[in-house]
Amino acid sequence: MKLIVGLGNPGSKYAANRHNIGFMAVDRIAADHGFSPWKARFQGLVAEGRLGAARVTLLKPQTFMNLSGQSVGEAMRYLKLTPSEVIVMHDELDLAPGKCRVKQGGGHAGHNGLRSIHQHIGADYGRVRLGIGHPGHKDRVAGYVLSDFAKADAGWLDDLLRGVSDGAEALAQGDGPRFQNAVAARMQPARNSGTRPAAEKPSPAPASTPIPAEPASLADKLRQLTDRFRQS
Repeated sequence: MKLIVGLGNPGSKYAANRHNIGFMAVDRIAADHGFSPWKARFQGLVAEGRLGAARVTLLKPQTFMNLSGQSVGEAMRYLKLTPSEVIVMHDELDLAPGKCRVKQGGGHAGHNGLRSIHQHIGADYGRVRLGIGHPGHKDRVAGYVLSDFAKADAGWLDDLLRGVSDGAEALAQGDGPRFQNAVAARMQPARNSGTRPAAEKPSPAPASTPIPAEPASLADKLRQLTDRFRQS
């Protein structure tokens, strides 16, 4: 069994924020893979289902980002899982928009949601880092992550979420490379789709022009005239 956590802040005010891309990712997985309706549990919202052969619980902590570990820790302990069976999807400033990387263990890199999870279950859980880009200066980070995605981001964001959903079964099976390939396939479709341009139809042959008969010689004309008189 796996516990897949999407990080974000609860409430419509934050729903379209960059910081909520983790919520968006698990919402997409739940919708595409026929998970149960979301219900309140573990200080969060939970949906249950299967990804291939793996039983999976999806979790969206409702504690606000900075206390996400309370919800994740409660769910992990109740489900009798180890940190290695927990996967956290979160926004990543240090990746360009649309980039995605899988990581097992490591530091929290200043991300408040991850910092809280570290405090409750340690550092050995898996992460799916979803790139949102960096505003350019650390003083602008808070305002940037708590702002909505721009309209211009809609295309790559939809492709990224589709890719995460496409690869979710591989992720649940622990196959990080196959998961990342699924995301990449959405973000960078193959240039050669395998289709070929329709063959050009041959142009119809021009209608043949009758070849004019050669003009009769003088002897022929006299012969024809003589024959006419014989018949009269």
